[in-house]
Amino acid sequence: MARFDGRIALITGGAKGIGESIVRKFYAEGAKVVIIDVDAAGAQQLALELDPSGEKAIGLGCNIVNRPEVKAAFVAIADKFGTVDILVNNAGITRDAIFHKMTEQQWDDVIAVNGKGLFNCTQEAWLIMKDKKYGKICNLSSTNSSGEAGQANYSFTKAGIIAVTKSLAREGGRYNINVNCVRPGVIDTEMMRAVPKNVLEDLVNKTAFKRMGKPSEVADAVAYLCSEEASWVTGEELLVAGGYMYR
Repeated sequence: MARFDGRIALITGGAKGIGESIVRKFYAEGAKVVIIDVDAAGAQQLALELDPSGEKAIGLGCNIVNRPEVKAAFVAIADKFGTVDILVNNAGITRDAIFHKMTEQQWDDVIAVNGKGLFNCTQEAWLIMKDKKYGKICNLSSTNSSGEAGQANYSFTKAGIIAVTKSLAREGGRYNINVNCVRPGVIDTEMMRAVPKNVLEDLVNKTAFKRMGKPSEVADAVAYLCSEEASWVTGEELLVAGGYMYR
């Protein structure tokens, strides 16, 4: 029996990068997967690749900042699968700038997606999980939650995600909802490849293994935290960063 047989897993920002790896991991281990992404075509294409029949994987276009769109997505999920057992809040953006040059729009955009988007999706899933007394939630934070130059907006949200995780873990125990977060470090994604070469080399050299992590290595950690193997784990932050020395 696969680890997630019979479970319905929803992954936000699941069309590419770390999110795509998480989707593939859950699907490979037996879950029915819901891929939510602002890139509707990308989400639908991945779902079709995994399951041409559409019985075990669906892709939904959704701007998670927009609550009506999130509600509509959850209605579609209920119509298709009936429930949600697992939520992975992976969707996030960066709008980097040195603070004195950061625009209000750059600040607001990151706060909206990384903060309000997580709130919207989590609250919709929470209502389902609370009623049925079961749920697994994993939030994606970052090693940069500790602060990074040029990422005051991003670091603000990623630190907040850790705090929200711990708050919800306190509230969720009585409903049998586990809430944890993963803090990836230097991971080989399109976003990381856009970092200037000299900066990327410095980041890689700060890891114990002197390489970037693979998205699949983050997916493995997320899958563990959403499995029954982690039934006694909640409110935790798991650093998946290859021994990254960021301080």
